[in-house]
Amino acid sequence: MAQSLKGMEADVAKLLAAQAHIGTKNVDAGMSEYVWRRRIDGVHILNVASTLEKLKLAARAIVTVEAADDICVVSARPHAQRAVLKFAKYTGAQSIEGRFTAGTFTNQITRQFKEPRVLIVTDPRTDFQPIKESSYVNIPVIAFCDSDSPLAHVDIAIPCNNKGKLSIGLMYWLLAREVLRLRGTIAPTDEWDVPVDLFFYKDPEDIKVMEEEQAAAGAAGAEGFEAPVEGEIAAEYAAPTAGDFSAPPAAGDFAAAPAGDNWNAQAPAAQGADANWGAAPAGGSWQ
Repeated sequence: MAQSLKGMEADVAKLLAAQAHIGTKNVDAGMSEYVWRRRIDGVHILNVASTLEKLKLAARAIVTVEAADDICVVSARPHAQRAVLKFAKYTGAQSIEGRFTAGTFTNQITRQFKEPRVLIVTDPRTDFQPIKESSYVNIPVIAFCDSDSPLAHVDIAIPCNNKGKLSIGLMYWLLAREVLRLRGTIAPTDEWDVPVDLFFYKDPEDIKVMEEEQAAAGAAGAEGFEAPVEGEIAAEYAAPTAGDFSAPPAAGDFAAAPAGDNWNAQAPAAQGADANWGAAPAGGSWQ
């Protein structure tokens, strides 16, 4: 029990750090029960306990689907597309990121026709088209809802901030972890080894800068030396100092012949014929 409460406290800390409890200045009538209070500036604060409770309820509903590919995750919001792809990767669900083509759930002659058993959307307001079509074919809908989100045709509403990129990534990470725990893929008391950073949206400019830095570091590592810092190259090829070895050799240069020796002198005469080279050394034995 204590370990379970410790894990819940860690999840609450993550929700607060990602500002998943921050709503909007407007509130829908159906979402009023999930609002904890209203700040002085008019922003509504969502109840974090309700967020975790509905998150577990949604995970139980997802686990009841036998085939993982019968679950469809949809998001037209750019900040949630990375989280949707990662959720589909780790849970085996289908994903539709970006623009949703009308008739995907209702028109059987289209190539992208799908018949999911559960639909998960990021925002009921931006993803209104898949929610509308799911109501025609009786597909249960799980939605991340902000304080001003409409709840029409939404079966399970998870109250959270569905506009912040950190909040969206964290909510999909928590939902994926809960689904894997209920499936038995990971133990309920174990931490998931997948970092939550993988679910966060990354700006294309930041990704480009990161790739350039990694390429530069990899090239420097392949050569076996660190990348030179600005100014090191100029200092390396600067004019030699007074004690530089590239200067002409001094009087005591090592390249000169040693004193008293003549390299051009004749080699010493060979030993006499009476010398026995095969004899053992004095006082010793070759063995």
